[in-house]
Amino acid sequence: MTTPILATESVDEAFADIDDWPVERILAGLLAHQAAAIDAVHAALPSLGAAIAAAEPGLARGGRLIYVGAGTSGRLGTQDGVELTPTFSWPRERVVSLMAGGDQAFMRSVEGAEDDSSEGAARMNATQPTADDVVIGLAASGTTPFVIAAIDAARRAGALTISVACNAATPLLAAGAHAILLATGAEAIAGSTRLKAGTAQKIALNLFSTTLMVRLGRVYRGQMVEMQATNVKLRRRSVRILMRLGQCDDAKAQRALDEAGRDLKLAILILLDGVDRLEAQRRLAAAGGRVRRARS
Repeated sequence: MTTPILATESVDEAFADIDDWPVERILAGLLAHQAAAIDAVHAALPSLGAAIAAAEPGLARGGRLIYVGAGTSGRLGTQDGVELTPTFSWPRERVVSLMAGGDQAFMRSVEGAEDDSSEGAARMNATQPTADDVVIGLAASGTTPFVIAAIDAARRAGALTISVACNAATPLLAAGAHAILLATGAEAIAGSTRLKAGTAQKIALNLFSTTLMVRLGRVYRGQMVEMQATNVKLRRRSVRILMRLGQCDDAKAQRALDEAGRDLKLAILILLDGVDRLEAQRRLAAAGGRVRRARS
């Protein structure tokens, strides 16, 4: 029986002589090839939207985001999750990354780790997934045993499962409750899915997690109103956000922040609506943490 060649493993004849091209042509060719990543994500917007709608309720109740992957896909998932805390103050304990090969695989390849389905299931079971958790399995090929087994285990436990792959009709897409196909096709360097397949996954993850954070009230008027101001740059950004929203000077923004105990959402209500801290807290709690609702 002949094993079918996955689209991501096929050869793009347009790049057959890339090793004989001058630098300028290589760069231009690779850049032009990346456009297919955007096209692939655009085609997947309906499935991304459905996955977001399904994920929002559980996350609003306190569920976790659990990313599962191997190699490039795993690293992209981990990066997406890690960045949610400084940008949106998403609790660190509510982000889990399961990488084939463990933590050492973030910096170097761990041969054979992605083929270990029993390890994928065991690692997932060890996280004790719940019905409020959202599990995102990433594999460009769509055939990675570690990821498929982890998604199967999460689904059996009742978690919401989302599968992201770059090849149609693959086991990973069949395993998840929500399948997101990013059909990027052949790579400029055959089989090197760190290229446009990786770009498509990065874009899709950005759209997925950022939209969720917006829906969960962590953004107001295009501003990161729930970021953690943990350094000088971010503290200055907090002041600029208040100055921009309140059309006020630095001193007035600083006073609002001080009254709010450095809580940016509370400071916005204090500054824009003229309420005290207790009233701002009451309004924000009643609005589920959403500034726009708290102001209406």
